[in-house]
Amino acid sequence: MHPAPSVIIFSTLSGLGFGLLVFLGLGWPAPTGWVAFVFFALAYILAVGGLIASTFHLGRPERALKAFTQWRTSWLSREGVCSVAALLVMAIYGAGLVFFSDRWAVLGWIGAALSLGTVYTTSMIYTSIRAVPRWNNITTPVMFLTLSLAGGALLAGQVTAAIVLLVLGGLAQGAHWLVGDQAFTKAGTTLGTATGLGARGAVRSFEPPHTGTNYLLKEFVYVLGRKHALKLRVIAMILMIVLPVLILLLAPSHLFAAVAVLSHLAGVATARWLFFAEAEHVVGLYYGHRRDVEARQPVQQP
Repeated sequence: MHPAPSVIIFSTLSGLGFGLLVFLGLGWPAPTGWVAFVFFALAYILAVGGLIASTFHLGRPERALKAFTQWRTSWLSREGVCSVAALLVMAIYGAGLVFFSDRWAVLGWIGAALSLGTVYTTSMIYTSIRAVPRWNNITTPVMFLTLSLAGGALLAGQVTAAIVLLVLGGLAQGAHWLVGDQAFTKAGTTLGTATGLGARGAVRSFEPPHTGTNYLLKEFVYVLGRKHALKLRVIAMILMIVLPVLILLLAPSHLFAAVAVLSHLAGVATARWLFFAEAEHVVGLYYGHRRDVEARQPVQQP
C-alpha cells in the first residue's frame, strides 16, 4: 500500500504518546507539580499530534466527527471513542498530580487501560482488513502494543521495563515480518479465485483495467524491491531496538536516554513506513503486481 506520511506520523507519534500515558497512569513514575506537567505535556503533544496528523489522510477531514457514531461496527470509530476517553480521564488524573500533588490511583488505572485500548483499536483497524493478508493476523496488534509500551517505558525513564519491552518489541516486529512475508501466498487469493475462473486453468489479465492511474493504484498498490526492504528492516531494527538497548545497558544517563528515545522514534518511523509499503492489497492482482502468485496456479489440462 502507499505509505502516506500522515498515517506514518500518526501511528508513530500516537503509539509513543499513549504508551507514555500508560506508564503515567500506572504511577511509573508518579511526578508532581511542574515535573508532572512536563511529562503530561509531552505525552499529549505526541498522542494528540499523531491523532491530528491522521485526519489529513481522510478524504473529507471536516467529517471526522461522524466517525464516532459507528463504534458498533468500525474499529476506526472505536479508536476515536477510546482515544477521547483516554485523553479526558488522563487530563483529570494529570490535574491531580500537577495542581494538587495528589495521585488519584483509580483514575490513573482507568486512563492507562483506555490508553492501551486506544493503541489496540488502532492496530485492529489494520488487522481487520482481510484484503491485506500481511496485516490480517495476530502479529499486528502484538507488534503495535509492545512497541507502544516500549516507547512509553523509554520516555517514562523505566530502564528495566524499557529493556525488556524493547526486546519483546523487536521479537514482535520480527514475527510480523516473518508471518507477513508468507501471508499473501497462504491466503490463496489469485485472479482465478477472484473471478471464479480458476477451475478452467491459469487466469491472467489480458490488459490493465485502464491506461491511466486511479485511486486504487494510488492508495493500494506500491512496489518495493526486496533488497531495499531488507536494508530498511535492518536499519529499523538497529535504530528501534538494538541501539536503545545498548544505550540503556551501557550508558543509562539522561543525555544518552534522550538519544535512545530519538533513535527508537526514528526506527519506529522506518518500520511504520515499511508496514504500509510492504502491505500488498489483493487489488494489486488486477494490475499485474503479483505475477509470482498467478504463476503458481495449477494449469488443468482439458
